Amino acid sequence: MRQRVLGKTGMSVSELGLGGYFLSNLGANFEDCRRAVHRAVERGVNFIDTAPAYANSEEVVGRIIRDIRAPLIVSTKLGGRPHPFDPRNKEQLRESVQESLRLLGREVIDVLIVHEPDRPHQYAWWTDPESVAGPVLEVLDELKKTGVIRFIGLGGTTATEMAHFVRSGKFDVVLTAFNYSTLFREATQEILPAATKLQMGVILGSPLQQGALAERYDAIVRRKPAWLARGRQEQFLALYRLLDEIGMTIAELSLRFALSNPEVHVVLNGAKNEEQMDNSLNAIEKGPLPTDLLAKVDAIAAMMPNRPFEEPMCLPFDRPYYGPGGANGGLGLTH
Repeated sequence: MRQRVLGKTGMSVSELGLGGYFLSNLGANFEDCRRAVHRAVERGVNFIDTAPAYANSEEVVGRIIRDIRAPLIVSTKLGGRPHPFDPRNKEQLRESVQESLRLLGREVIDVLIVHEPDRPHQYAWWTDPESVAGPVLEVLDELKKTGVIRFIGLGGTTATEMAHFVRSGKFDVVLTAFNYSTLFREATQEILPAATKLQMGVILGSPLQQGALAERYDAIVRRKPAWLARGRQEQFLALYRLLDEIGMTIAELSLRFALSNPEVHVVLNGAKNEEQMDNSLNAIEKGPLPTDLLAKVDAIAAMMPNRPFEEPMCLPFDRPYYGPGGANGGLGLTH
């Protein structure tokens, strides 16, 4: 497994990392999770990302990595714990970090990320979003100075507000999700250039767009469900034609595309079991896409440079769109 330096942190991270959302009761049973993590580490993966908001992921990851002797770099987040959660309560924030250390079985957290700083209706972190000020930064600075955490990060899904927080210069690492993949390029407008200018570490979440780019949905795309814009439909059909032409799976193309950008340091993979983990690792080991193929993918991405206004963040090819929880069928935000 090749490694890249995670920006100004200086840490060497495997090109493929483990995303912890499905390493929990949201995705698989414990034994499947354990086998997936062990296989990843055996094949050179050294980076794991999790969060208190990912159900029992911190607990599951902690139980698994206690048996692993290989050095690991672990990132987790602030947000959603305890309940009810007050993102401006310093004592709650400190308690959350101590609980993360306990669950993960770690003495130090390598990267502690402010979760969803760009969605004030989820977590109102900032007393002043324009100057990027809030109690959370005071706590993070305190924890970094005392050695409880090594580096400070932020993780979100928007393309403009996240870039503003990146440009504040107050963070070492950015985790950006749902906005950089074969078909979705919003992160290239501001987030990636800003992070690169400041030499920040860049973690890419959901390169498979929560499954929309993990497998093909030819029949659904051709049927064009109500939520699917005509331009997006034509874009997916063009991508499927390219895949037929080159004889590659959509998952391999998507993972290798993510690797092709040198501004991205680690690509998170949400494998639920050992087989999925092996498939992702096999794809990554083939390396970045060749230049001529990248040009074809770029041309398809340019067919829809920005998202249609009503498009769901998680394209619901394999799940209900209308249902409990409103038009999005209760779909949540994940990395």
